Parts: sequence; C-alpha cells; structure tokens
Amino acid sequence: MRHPSLLALLAGTAILAACSGETADPSDTASPDSSIEETVETMPDAAENPAAPDLTQLSNVLAADLRASSRDRDAWRHPQETLEFFQLDPGSTILEIWPGGGWYTDILAPWIHANGGQYIAAHFDPESGSEYRRQSRAAFEAHIADTDVFGDVQIVDFNRDTPLALGPGSVDAILTFRNIHNWMSGAYAERAFADFHTMLAPGGLLGIVEHRMPSTREQDPGAASGYVQQAYVIALAEEAGFELVATSEINANPADTADHPMGVWTLPPVRRSPADGSEQAADFDRAAYDAIGESDRMTLLFRKPVGSE
Repeated sequence: MRHPSLLALLAGTAILAACSGETADPSDTASPDSSIEETVETMPDAAENPAAPDLTQLSNVLAADLRASSRDRDAWRHPQETLEFFQLDPGSTILEIWPGGGWYTDILAPWIHANGGQYIAAHFDPESGSEYRRQSRAAFEAHIADTDVFGDVQIVDFNRDTPLALGPGSVDAILTFRNIHNWMSGAYAERAFADFHTMLAPGGLLGIVEHRMPSTREQDPGAASGYVQQAYVIALAEEAGFELVATSEINANPADTADHPMGVWTLPPVRRSPADGSEQAADFDRAAYDAIGESDRMTLLFRKPVGSE
C-alpha cells in the first residue's frame, strides 16, 4: 500500500508542474655469491613482472586493467567521486543491489576484497521466469568467478517476490545505482527500502544514484520513463526510517530534459530509437539525443539512525 505522504507528494508535484516554470612482488635479489652476469640476467625478469597494483587504494582499482573496457563511462558515472561521497569503509560489509553486468562490481569487489571486507551482490533470482534475468544472473556469476581478484562474493536473491535474505543489521552499507524506477514499476519500492533499513546496522549508510526528473513535472508512480523526482526518493527513504545525510550534483547533467520519446533509454548508453517507418521515427534526431549524453542523476546519501532497531 502506498503511504499517504507519498501520495500527497505525487499530488503536490502535479500542482507545482502547473504553477512553476522551474524547470562512484618485490623483485628477487641475488645471493651474496651470485656473479655479476647472473644478477644482470635477473633484471629483465623483474621488469617484465612488475609488482601488482595496490588494490587497497580506490584510485589503483579504477586504473586497473580489469576495467579497460568499461573506463570510457567514468566521465558520466564519476565512480571515484561517487564512492568517496558515499563515505564507504572498504573493510566493512557492503551490499550492492542489482549490479547487472558488474560495472560497479569491477570497482567495489576488488577494492573491498583487498581491504579485508565483504562484498555482497543482491541479484536476480536464478530461477526467474524471465529468460533475460536468468541469463543476467548466470553471466554475473561467471564474471566474478576469479576469487583472487573479486574475493569470495556472496550473492543473494532480490526481486518483487523475494525479500533480501540477510540477517537484520548484518550490512554496513547498501548501494544502488539507477534501480529505483524498476521497483516503482513493479510496485515494491517501499518494501525494498524497508528491506534495506532492516538489513543495515544502526549507523549504516545507503547510497543512491538514480535518473532524475525535474521537480516541476508530475511523478508517475510507475516511473514508466525511468525518471524519478529527487523529493520522491527522499520521501521513500525517510518513510522507511532513514535520515538524509547529504545530496550531491556529482552525476548531474543539465542538458538532460528528461522528456524523451523512449524515456531515459533514448539516451546513451542504451540509445533506444523508434521503429523504422513509425510515426515517431519521422522527425527523430538520433544525433541530438547522443549529444545530450547520459541522464541527469541524483546522488543521495542516507543513514540508518544509530537508535534504530
């Protein structure tokens, strides 16, 4: 059931829309009796096998070869600034909700593993009725199979019909990147936030990045466009018992008007376009949407109050 204050917020935003124009090996040393020739011969081996990067440092993880194919999106996702804003302790237990193919997992899991923490992924049910979700879960499991790099990743199920199966207070931080609109579409956003509040230890942190709808536009409860008002997300979190710590414009994009024909998926990286020959396709300008770049995004940090049970 949707809480009265959320419904009031939806009604209020419709009024605002009508009234306002506001628009994340040391090298071997030679033994004392080694000859000069032997010492020289070992030098190329040391150069060919440099010491591995120190993955306890976030900057080194971001620069690691592991991320070579995904680093081009850093300009839009700002992973270093985002994760620093979230005030994470990599030696703690951190849960990422719906990591998808593992873009943030490639940063979080090695960093947390190197610092002695525990990375947990809440992913799709492997027995889901959706073939896409089953394949996504299987691909993710294959992706994080190298325990030397990712550590012993714990995977739990999470979806509309499956609440998080973790002990109350067992997690120090929860992160979710561009997922809330999906839970709104499935009508379980409120339950999701309640789950997060239960799983977090008192004082635990909730970090959120989500596609942002202008405050002057009416919020669709199902978030069909993929965009959500920042005030609505804050209301969801506060009604679940969280307190807002800070907001950031790290992932803002003022060029995004959030009113595209295929919703947020019109923009990169999805770049959805109208079907050829359709009425929408007649005046659709793909280049104009590509020029906008990725969506305007809110970046929010919440805390579970220390006195919470």
